[in-house]
Parts: sequence; structure tokens; C-alpha cells
Amino acid sequence: MMTVTPESGSFFSNVLTPGSSLNPTFLLVADAAFLFLFLVFVSLIVLTGGNVHIWFLMAIELCLWASVKWFVNELKQVPKGVKGSKED
Repeated sequence: MMTVTPESGSFFSNVLTPGSSLNPTFLLVADAAFLFLFLVFVSLIVLTGGNVHIWFLMAIELCLWASVKWFVNELKQVPKGVKGSKED
């Protein structure tokens, strides 16, 4: 079981805070959700005998998963000083 320290707060309280998309716990939960959805589509392909609609939905899900991974990777590469800076 995961223990929560007072300074980190709970997972659900940190989800909507700025920068939470780089939190390793958030990334793990997002990957688990995408994996679960992928497994649902695989089981639906088996159950429906390869319905073309399920194949396309699985392709869309994989593209979405890849785009989320790419976006998080791009966020990690941004220098610390550039994040959240406003020009007056």
C-alpha cells in the first residue's frame, strides 16, 4: 500500500495542479489505463471475429497513447526557466 506524505498530498489532489502531467505516479496510471483499454480492444477483436470497427478504434487508441507519450517527453525536454514564463 502506498503511504502519502503531507507535502505530496494524495494522488487525486495532485492531478489538477500545474505540472502534474510529469508526476511519475500520474504517468503510471495513464499508461495502465491505456494498457487496459488496449486489452479490452484485443478481447473484443477475439470475440467479434476481427470486426474492422474495433481494429480502427484500437488504432486510434494506440495513436492517442503515442501522442501522450510524445507530449510528456517534449514537456520533460523544456528547460525549467521556460515553463510558465510570461512576457509582459
